[in-house]
Amino acid sequence: MSKGIFITATGTDVGKTYVTALIIKKLIECGVKAGYYKAALSGAEERDGVLVPGDAEYVKTVSGINQSLNKMVSYVYKNAVSPHLAANIEGNPVELEKIKDDYKSLQNEYDYITVEGSGGIVCPIRVDDKEQIMLEDIVKLLNLSVLIVADGGLGTINSVMQTCEYIKSKGIPIKGIILNNFDKTSIMHRDNKSMIKSLTGVSVIAEVEHGCKDINIDTDRLMSVYDEIEL
Repeated sequence: MSKGIFITATGTDVGKTYVTALIIKKLIECGVKAGYYKAALSGAEERDGVLVPGDAEYVKTVSGINQSLNKMVSYVYKNAVSPHLAANIEGNPVELEKIKDDYKSLQNEYDYITVEGSGGIVCPIRVDDKEQIMLEDIVKLLNLSVLIVADGGLGTINSVMQTCEYIKSKGIPIKGIILNNFDKTSIMHRDNKSMIKSLTGVSVIAEVEHGCKDINIDTDRLMSVYDEIEL
């Protein structure tokens, strides 16, 4: 049975895609049949009349994943705004049934699927006169637990606390936190790691230094955060 995890972040531009790519790279290098999925991506670049999902392309390049771009993302929008607004501008609003079907098709191909969210955890995916879909609705639809990517520096205690409390309030399990741009020589970064664990009760399972090309985590520990999912 396929296993999955959902990667979210404390906000935009924290390094969620970067860390996701390193996670998948680690799995592939260890011989794991790993796949990637993102429900909705906005801010895609148009090339020769085709929208290219940049996050998925980055993950594919860095990780070496053998997966076509059109199977990595269900909804791709050009406007660099929240998916709900991009859909309101461009059309083609997100349908939960398509997301579920696309994810199920990947379960037939990959043993471990890493699902990347859009922006932070509080992200409107569809808001119109027919339906309202938030990012956590997709997490629940796919029956996934989450990993949180956060910056290692100043202000991260507050942002991690808020993110954790929101996710917990939605009844979604948190499997761990990964600190990006982590400087192990910094007393503040080391204290942030300690305080996050103390205040949230959630472990920091890895720290990623700025520009690092690999994630420093034991493969068994990494694989243990993925849950068996049956849809």
